[in-house]
Amino acid sequence: MIYKTFLLFLFPIIIFSQNKSYKVIGIKDGDTVEILMDGKPQTVRLSNIDCPEKKQPFGNNAKQFASDLCFGKKVKLSTGWKKDRNKRLLAEIILSNGKNLNKELVKNGFAWHYKKYSKDNSYDDLEKYARKLKLGLWTDKSPTAPWEWRKSRKKSSKPTLSTIAKSK
Repeated sequence: MIYKTFLLFLFPIIIFSQNKSYKVIGIKDGDTVEILMDGKPQTVRLSNIDCPEKKQPFGNNAKQFASDLCFGKKVKLSTGWKKDRNKRLLAEIILSNGKNLNKELVKNGFAWHYKKYSKDNSYDDLEKYARKLKLGLWTDKSPTAPWEWRKSRKKSSKPTLSTIAKSK
């Protein structure tokens, strides 16, 4: 009985929170935006996807694509209200026309399906579509996934014995 009462209490809160709109006040990169939530800035990391980093080929294109679709506009969030290790809210962004920004980025070749952190297989189909049509980053003969690019940058930034000796 208590469980049913709790669910009846919680249901309107869940429904209300999913219908609330937020203004996009910043685009940090292709898969990270800033919204105004309850009068305060909140960083949102787009779930299920990974866009090229700003210094990677197509990184600025992904940022511009996201900006063109949502900057300064009201959006809704599809989320479980989870946060990542950087305290960013993880969400899918639903545009005023009902389209999903995360999926639009993948479909247009500006993001990979981030399979390591996603169980939504619809992103696979969108990525295959963009690859087949050679859209966005798929025009590159051998695009580097952002997680691989970040990994290679970490390795190259570690000091070696020769760089340590030179700095002394």
